[in-house]
Amino acid sequence: MTVHISVTSADRVDAAAQLWAEATAARDGDDEIAPLDLSRPLVRSVLDSSPRSLLIAADDGDELVGFAAIEPWASESATAEIRFVGVSPRAWGAGVGRELMAAVPELLAQEGFEDAVLKVYVDNTRAVRLYESLGWCADGEPATHPRSGRAEQQYRLDVRRAR
Repeated sequence: MTVHISVTSADRVDAAAQLWAEATAARDGDDEIAPLDLSRPLVRSVLDSSPRSLLIAADDGDELVGFAAIEPWASESATAEIRFVGVSPRAWGAGVGRELMAAVPELLAQEGFEDAVLKVYVDNTRAVRLYESLGWCADGEPATHPRSGRAEQQYRLDVRRAR
């Protein structure tokens, strides 16, 4: 699958939020997909948190097939926090996640970020393998996610070296 990766506008929040709901339901084996009214505020909160927040899109020409919602980790910080990454379950295994995450360092560097962090459930082995293969390194010990109770690991990437 050929995809185009770019920083996109906030008017694509609904598409990203719907994709997030579908991807998390598929990841967790849930039959029910969260309604847009629940997923939209999650993605929207990232984009509203800072003028430096980014929505990065992976498009296959017809639709959004992947995205990353990113915000500065702290006010005036050179560290970006990747809060949400989602790939449409219909595109799983087609390399969309790899293309998206491989493009992130350059896009972050263009926006003045020097490094990035993200958190991933340790039992999400597909995502863990992807991040580690792209140079992300575990940062600290896993911690319990406050809502899900699942173990979550923080990863860090030096954006300047990963470009």
